[in-house]
Amino acid sequence: MTSDALLISAIDIARAAATEGAAAGTVGEHLRSVDEGDGFVAHHFASTQSGYRGWYWSVSITRAPDAEKITVNDVVLLPGDEAIVAPSWTPYKERIQPGDLGPGDVLPPEEDDARLVPAWSAGDDQDTIDRAFAREVGLGREWVLSLEGRDIAAQRWHDGDQGPYSPLAQQAPGSCDSCGFLISLAGPLADTFGVCANGMANDDGKVVAFTHGCGAHSGAKLSRSAEPQKLPPHVFDTVNIDEIDSF
Repeated sequence: MTSDALLISAIDIARAAATEGAAAGTVGEHLRSVDEGDGFVAHHFASTQSGYRGWYWSVSITRAPDAEKITVNDVVLLPGDEAIVAPSWTPYKERIQPGDLGPGDVLPPEEDDARLVPAWSAGDDQDTIDRAFAREVGLGREWVLSLEGRDIAAQRWHDGDQGPYSPLAQQAPGSCDSCGFLISLAGPLADTFGVCANGMANDDGKVVAFTHGCGAHSGAKLSRSAEPQKLPPHVFDTVNIDEIDSF
């Protein structure tokens, strides 16, 4: 059932309804009439309210079959294509970025976090003996990093600032695997990562990839162009005592 011409032409009735529901002087020109079908028509009026540029008033009207009385269903203020609206809501756990937590903030893991598994199912080490017994007596940690969690962390470290692709590593004189300041790790990541112990390096105390590097490498040497240049002799010696021949 399509809407009839009476509803399409009822602009004045729709404007009166919008004016009644809006603040004085905030209902602008008539923009369009939208046939919503099933005997409903929406009239759109521009909003002139301060701070609502691009918004419009929508007045929905209808009438009973074979009746001439028009009924106003609702009056709403809606955003148009050029309206300024708030961004879509994002869950807080998706908004939090590394480094956002401050003192006293708490960020518990998800109940089904794939990065964690019960310690009794994996153990703190691959050589754990009798995991069920360790669980019964409460030894070790309740949760440990899963294989997936370990791979996620390793990939993040490798692709981050302590990996081989950072500008610092690209211009380094050597890689971390040959640096004397590298502290070895234990466990499954020992052949890929270590900890920097050079207090003068940017990555001191951080996990670094073996393929990372920086200018503070233990084997770094200054190039000849960077060494102090030997100065030529003075043209006029003002330091030593001149010897004068006597006649």
